[in-house]
Amino acid sequence: MGNRLSKIATRTGDNGTTGLGDGSRTEKDSVRINTLGEVDELNSFVGLLLCEDMPADLREELVSIQHDLFDLGGELCIPGYQLITDAHVERLDGLLEKYNATLPALKDFILPAGSRAAAIAHVCRTVCRRAERSIVSLGRDEKINDHPRQYVNRLSDLMFVLSRVLNRYAGGSDVLWQNDRKRG
Repeated sequence: MGNRLSKIATRTGDNGTTGLGDGSRTEKDSVRINTLGEVDELNSFVGLLLCEDMPADLREELVSIQHDLFDLGGELCIPGYQLITDAHVERLDGLLEKYNATLPALKDFILPAGSRAAAIAHVCRTVCRRAERSIVSLGRDEKINDHPRQYVNRLSDLMFVLSRVLNRYAGGSDVLWQNDRKRG
């Protein structure tokens, strides 16, 4: 990867550009930088989720996901570079299978609610979907690898499943959407 910053305020971005990991510069509002920001925001929300009470194995898995997201940002920061692989996507598939197996079948839509941890997992899910849309947009403009898009697609599914797991861990259950409730 590129040079590590020895100081944070470099003033090199005062003209509206920012440096990429390969040493090139791009506009701060480019699709690539927007995508990097979406992944960074997602990683920050996963960090917020980690402030909540949860099983130790889930905590370790989320920390591992944070490292993956940092790597994903590194891949997006260096055009043509690859850090996210099939193994990353397969690990998320395994986690989806593991946690989904503990849940009852979902027969209704659920609201993004319940425990605080579950609600934060839903925020992670929605930010992850936004990051996925940005990755798709970037892929239309520039050649990028398939794995980043696949990874965030699986991760958003996992965050949905984890919201259900975290509601149960807190002693609750899914908050179901009520189609037949009185409106207004």
